Amino acid sequence: MDENAMQQKILEFERNRNQLMGVSGQKQQLQVQSQTLKLTLEELEKTKEKQVYKAVGNILILSDTTKVKKDVKEKMESAELRLKTIQKQEESLVNKLNSLKGEIELAQKGSLPESQVLETEESGKKK
Repeated sequence: MDENAMQQKILEFERNRNQLMGVSGQKQQLQVQSQTLKLTLEELEKTKEKQVYKAVGNILILSDTTKVKKDVKEKMESAELRLKTIQKQEESLVNKLNSLKGEIELAQKGSLPESQVLETEESGKKK
């Protein structure tokens, strides 16, 4: 692999790594959101009240409990679906990063002088 191709692989690796960090952040937010919605739904299932207060912007509005339950269920299903999509995207990025890492390491080994390759392999055996 020539120097230019190596630089392109390294840049691609960096881009994918940054993208993975963003996806992981989104995944965490969705996990928290999903867990919060689950707890909300559990509390709504326990209540015997016909109406509950629902936050809408900066105010609370008295709403029908069954309607609020339905809304919370829909939001939870949506969050879980998005979470599954994000997890697949995360897995794909991790696989891509591992592949790029292997290609870069292989190319670096190929560009090292023979004596350095042997030293690197010997030092790896000692650890």
